[in-house]
Amino acid sequence: MNQFLLQQGKAAELRLFPHLLEVGVKKNGAIQLNAFLTTTTECLRIYYIIEGKFEWRINHQSYVFYPGDVAVILPGTPFGSDNGILEIGSFTWLHLAIQKLDNGHLLPGKWSGLTESEGAAIGKILSLNSSPVLTRFTEAGKILKCIQAELFNHEIGFQACINHQLDELMIQTTRHMTRQSQPGRDFPKTFMRLEEVLRQDLSHQWTVEEMAALVGLGTTLFTERVKSYSGFSPINYLINIRISEAIKLLKRPDISVTDIALDTGFYSSQHFSTTFKKLTGYRPSEFRKNHLKNK
Repeated sequence: MNQFLLQQGKAAELRLFPHLLEVGVKKNGAIQLNAFLTTTTECLRIYYIIEGKFEWRINHQSYVFYPGDVAVILPGTPFGSDNGILEIGSFTWLHLAIQKLDNGHLLPGKWSGLTESEGAAIGKILSLNSSPVLTRFTEAGKILKCIQAELFNHEIGFQACINHQLDELMIQTTRHMTRQSQPGRDFPKTFMRLEEVLRQDLSHQWTVEEMAALVGLGTTLFTERVKSYSGFSPINYLINIRISEAIKLLKRPDISVTDIALDTGFYSSQHFSTTFKKLTGYRPSEFRKNHLKNK
């Protein structure tokens, strides 16, 4: 489905669903600055990563999201990214109005077909959950896609179907939360360790064979795993790490652009400038100037 944005009060598709405040799909082909600013709302926000890798801050802590991961942002929780940077990739989301009780627990609205006890249990699990990241929660992506299709197709019974799917999303979300304490996804940990090693020596011209060897995999399996978890080829994954590190360094005016280019593994300042502009829309010097002006 192509990208779109439906907002309550503006979109006719949401007229029968006052509890659905926002629904959207975003496909981002280049790094954008000031496009994902930190905001705080009183609704429940659920974001599903379709492809790419995103570093977002939730309640002032940084989290990394890969395809299949879900961000669950509770009412009153700050959510965004450093400097509003929106990375390359695509994701879908919905914002849902939800009741917050005096004890801090959440309750689905009157639209829900859940029993009173089921709704209370789900609201309690949501409000007590300490991790806003649900890994490999592909079921959420399927439910969100179904909701979007129903909103646009208006087939018979679509109103009941959408509310049923919202209940299903709440049920599956809280079930996933309770299961997540169990181990079972070891490659992302390996992924994080790999990224740490790469960041420590980004000036080195890493090959796919070297990166695969670091995690003890053959190049074919390594390439498949990287694509599965990040949506990128290994080389493009490495380039995104280089650009991410360069963005951090460009915020320091005491380091020259040429030094940043070489320290982050680009062949020259021109190579760095061309790649940086391709992925962010800005030349490095322009990015630094804008950052210092808005600081």
